[in-house]
Amino acid sequence: MIDPDAPAPRELYRDPVYDGATDPTVIRDTGTGWWMFYTQRRANHPDPGPGVAWVHGSRIGVAQSDDGLRWSYAGTLEPSASASLVLDPGGPPAVVDATHWAPEVIHDGTRWRMYLTEIDGIPTRWEGHRRCIVEYASDDLVTWTRRGPLALASDRVIDAAVTRCPDGRWRLWYKDEAADSTTAVAVSDDLEAWRLDDTAIGGRPHEGPYVFTLGGWWWMLTDEWRGMAVHRSHDAVTWERQGGADAVILGESGPPAAGVQIGRHGAVVGAGDEALLYFFSHPWWDGSELEGADEPAHRRSAVHVARLRVDGDKLTAER
Repeated sequence: MIDPDAPAPRELYRDPVYDGATDPTVIRDTGTGWWMFYTQRRANHPDPGPGVAWVHGSRIGVAQSDDGLRWSYAGTLEPSASASLVLDPGGPPAVVDATHWAPEVIHDGTRWRMYLTEIDGIPTRWEGHRRCIVEYASDDLVTWTRRGPLALASDRVIDAAVTRCPDGRWRLWYKDEAADSTTAVAVSDDLEAWRLDDTAIGGRPHEGPYVFTLGGWWWMLTDEWRGMAVHRSHDAVTWERQGGADAVILGESGPPAAGVQIGRHGAVVGAGDEALLYFFSHPWWDGSELEGADEPAHRRSAVHVARLRVDGDKLTAER
């Protein structure tokens, strides 16, 4: 019997409220240090509801760090009477009426913007529920003003990734569940008006795209639930998969007792030829479908970190 409270090898951060930290995005602010925003799944909630309700009903957790390696819980982004979302150090309420997933946080040169997946209510199954990506804005990473949902390819969109590309335009990549769970892209000149631009990454279903530049290349990671696929580009527009259709990074997994499982949905911080990939893992997972994960140890997740390097035209990851 696995102890769900036991630390997993090399885990970096665990959510102290529900022990379900997933989908981390990490930014460095020159004035206030390192910030991590993540989906606060209700992994150890005593009565979350049937099916996959424990994966829903989540808020966005926040952690802070001085060095990117030692993290402390800072609170949860909660709805507020005076602002759309505000950092509350007390943690989420016992009952929520909406689901927040997979925050993407960027700085546009003037202020911070967050692109957040929102789902009405607390679904008990994966399919059949409207999902949208909503933009928020902040001057301090603490108080966030809701600016509204984006008009994207369908009403089944999650997992935004946003960056400015070599052509000067901004691009937003996201998982479109209505298009066989592949990565679609939208383009903007000013982060105000978006134009849909078809499919960026097709093929095998996946989620959690993240785009960054390292070692003279643009890279996109996508989570295939068996490790992360790596895609390479000169211009962040046309992508080539690294290593062929079956190649992934962070695809290692062992028996549950080993506490080392596949890497999932993450974000990258770094420059030059080396960077840090923050990702999450279910360390005590047994490989079954999460919909049937009744054991607290299987539901529990933690944030880990890997070092990324570029060797020629190849991206490598070391846990």
